[in-house]
Amino acid sequence: MDGNRVATLVGFAATLVVLAGLVWVVGIDDTLAALTTADPVALAAVAGIALCWLVSWGLALWTVLRALGSPVSPHIAILVFVAAVFSNNVTPFGQAGGEPLSALLISTAADTEYETGLAAIASVDTVHFLPSVGYAIVGFTFVAAGAVQLTRNLAFAAAAVAVLALGIPVAAVLGWQHRYRIEAAVIRGFTPVVTTVARVVPRWSPPSAASIEARIERFFAAIDRIATDRRTVIQTFGLSAFGWACLAASLWTSLYAVGAPVPAEVVLLVVPVGSIASVVPLPGGSGAIETVLVTLLVSTAPVSAPVATSAVLIHRVGSYLLPTLVGGGVATALGVDHAASPET
Repeated sequence: MDGNRVATLVGFAATLVVLAGLVWVVGIDDTLAALTTADPVALAAVAGIALCWLVSWGLALWTVLRALGSPVSPHIAILVFVAAVFSNNVTPFGQAGGEPLSALLISTAADTEYETGLAAIASVDTVHFLPSVGYAIVGFTFVAAGAVQLTRNLAFAAAAVAVLALGIPVAAVLGWQHRYRIEAAVIRGFTPVVTTVARVVPRWSPPSAASIEARIERFFAAIDRIATDRRTVIQTFGLSAFGWACLAASLWTSLYAVGAPVPAEVVLLVVPVGSIASVVPLPGGSGAIETVLVTLLVSTAPVSAPVATSAVLIHRVGSYLLPTLVGGGVATALGVDHAASPET
């Protein structure tokens, strides 16, 4: 646990360094000046839009859990999703790093197996990917059509959209087609590790290879159950698409707050592409995401770097800081309730 805390603190320290470097490069005084002119009503709207995003994606999780036979009330699903956002925001590599903890939170709240919780959050994240591609393609098409020339940053955006639209889906399809080979490789590699750990950790019995295989099979079965439920997929897709629209609206409103509204297609492109930066080894990708958002805004819209930076910081307060603070409290409450519940 101490090691995890140290790693988290180091990660946040690195994030602050990256953010400080970004503000220093674009101009500290100019960025602060833009922030001080922000419209208070627009700032309140950013917070409201962030709430709509959390509710929308929380309901997407509720829909998936219901399809898996582990229903919870809608408000509990929303709270659990906010807690999952917290886990993603405090672990390196964003969603990839936070998914194991998110699965634990979901399985605790829904009183279900860990594999079901993992399948639920993995399915929701997969569905979230689909509308982000659509928004990015639409945004890039209109931005490129109105651009005078293809700049280096626009070329980067085009490459990022191509990765979103082609690279990741191909990798996902290949991974699913060869899932049983992956399962066998995991069992071969994981079993010796847990056996070695069991020799060091007293009074701990490691899972057998058969037990690991059964858990993986349950995870695959849950994923397949969701994928073949057309109604669940459509409902989750719609809620996900609305959530992405809220995120784009949050950035647009943040720009409006500092007096720099931009065409809608700009934020439709910038927000999904910026999310790719969450794969960097920083808590929730923070620092990298802000840098990418500022870079793309400056290259795709008539907005100065300090103004873009101030707007991005406002946007990230709503879409990163607030969910992290609230989600931390929810995650703590879930942990306390789980610890207080009697063993069955």
